Amino acid sequence: MRTRIKICGLTREADVDAALHCGADAIGFVLYDRSPRAVTPARAAALARRLPPFVTPVLLLVNAPQVLCRAALQAVPHALLQFHGDETPAQCEAPQRPYLRAARMGPGFDLLDFASRFRSAQALLLDAHVDGYGGGGKAFDWSLIPPSVPLPVVLSGGLNAANVVEGIARVRPWAVDVSSGVESSKGIKDAGLMRRFCDAVRRADAAAQP
Repeated sequence: MRTRIKICGLTREADVDAALHCGADAIGFVLYDRSPRAVTPARAAALARRLPPFVTPVLLLVNAPQVLCRAALQAVPHALLQFHGDETPAQCEAPQRPYLRAARMGPGFDLLDFASRFRSAQALLLDAHVDGYGGGGKAFDWSLIPPSVPLPVVLSGGLNAANVVEGIARVRPWAVDVSSGVESSKGIKDAGLMRRFCDAVRRADAAAQP
């Protein structure tokens, strides 16, 4: 099994190119104006045009109004949606597009019930529960993940080249998602950190081979 890699929160052409050179499978664009990594739908479209076939653009939305969701899909029509707020299953399904559903992991959170409610999701993205939305660059207790989640798991929250090998070994996610762990400052990716992260994921996969 190969762990897929999503690099999120890209804002610059050079960072998109560097992420592709490292072998990222998906590139995330944040359409949430309170984020330091926020871009407009038009800007996301311009950056997404740099992606080759088989690399997926992902549009991250947080309690977005329908007009923003429609504008985002018009701008990047082949994108995967990622809902990162308080969206209901009906709201996630309304665009009739494949989507990821973020789960804010913390003590007492019932991931299996959450997965049952969002069974139409392509995958669940597991992030730390912090004030506001997004993981804030914080890791969560991976032991909170039950052993038999019925949907593919994308491990997120405070990942970097130093801890992603352990995360993959313990969780065996379908994919990993990184943002602040490969940045020199908020919204500015570091090509060297992205390379080290992707190399670490490949080492973890190689170590898992029988």
